[in-house]
Amino acid sequence: MNSETLLTLGIIIVVFVSLWKIFEKAGEKGWKGIIPFYNTIILLKIVGKPWWWLLFMLIPLVGLIWQVWMTNLLSKSFGKSTGFTVGLVFLPFIFFPILGFGKAVYEAPTADEEN
Repeated sequence: MNSETLLTLGIIIVVFVSLWKIFEKAGEKGWKGIIPFYNTIILLKIVGKPWWWLLFMLIPLVGLIWQVWMTNLLSKSFGKSTGFTVGLVFLPFIFFPILGFGKAVYEAPTADEEN
């Protein structure tokens, strides 16, 4: 394996382990964070949005907006700011570990407060 492959694999592992911790902080089983698509459904539950949002996320370009929106709700559900959301979107390998292993505490599904 070359160094780029090892770096990419390392980043993927860090993000998966961080998701595991984030899910546990939110009262879900950690393994749910590493199953593709299912982890998004559970994240939607964590932030207080319905499962069918996943359908919007599958639409090109529109899905990107929905993904960022969900990430912002996740950030706010842990008491973080919109600036932290920017970090989660652009530097997930740094900000997901901060959320998962840091002192952030899951407060409540933020989307419930919007309704």
